[in-house]
Amino acid sequence: MNNTYRTVRAWRIKEGKREEVEDPITVESPLTIYFNENEIVTLLCTMEYLDELAVGFLCSEGFLKDLDDLKDAVVDTETATVRVTSRKTAVIAEETFLKRYITTGCGKGTSFYHLSDAVLKPMDSDLRISSGQILALMGEAQKMSELFKTTGGVHSSAVCSKEGILYFREDVGRHNSVDKLIGRCFLEGIDMGDKVLLTTGRISSEILIKAAKMAVPVIASRSAPTDLAVKHAEELGVTIAGFVRNKRMNVYTFPERILI
Repeated sequence: MNNTYRTVRAWRIKEGKREEVEDPITVESPLTIYFNENEIVTLLCTMEYLDELAVGFLCSEGFLKDLDDLKDAVVDTETATVRVTSRKTAVIAEETFLKRYITTGCGKGTSFYHLSDAVLKPMDSDLRISSGQILALMGEAQKMSELFKTTGGVHSSAVCSKEGILYFREDVGRHNSVDKLIGRCFLEGIDMGDKVLLTTGRISSEILIKAAKMAVPVIASRSAPTDLAVKHAEELGVTIAGFVRNKRMNVYTFPERILI
């Protein structure tokens, strides 16, 4: 057992026979995020890269805008908290505190998203990448999914250049895996305008908006997009590729970025 999975007793039924087995399952834990000593949210997550998760979540929700504003992010695994301190209090923190609603997220039951907050300028990226490169990157990401191979119970996401995977993260929640990447790239000051975001989960409108806020021009998934994600992608200039597997994909928006 480690902090990401534990072994439990289960009964496997196969071909009409039942046997007792020890089965590894993903550990799902609550993590409470504080921003300037205000309790913001409790997420259910995989307990890895918690500073990235907290920072990425706060970036996604508009609490953090610039790296220079971030003072520190202190993780306390004993109390399962991350306390993020900023030199500047974002207006959105005051306007949306406690104004939450349920989203389609797994592992992340609340969101501060309002459509007014999601209004962004359509991006104009020169990124061009081949379908073969995207398929190769997705295949490489699958090979990195150690926790998924062990438990089958997590989503994974990756930030990639055309040459390869820069960062890879797994989590019980697909939103969390993306937020961890957003946090990492925010902390490293990485320009996302020429990057590809890969994910294994459904591309919902929330995931799309997270990518758009970080100016990611291409998001690709082994799964499907939702209609609202496609609508926002059309408005914001984001290329969506779904069902990226078995040497094929469906491109739903701005197909000119993906070369044959």
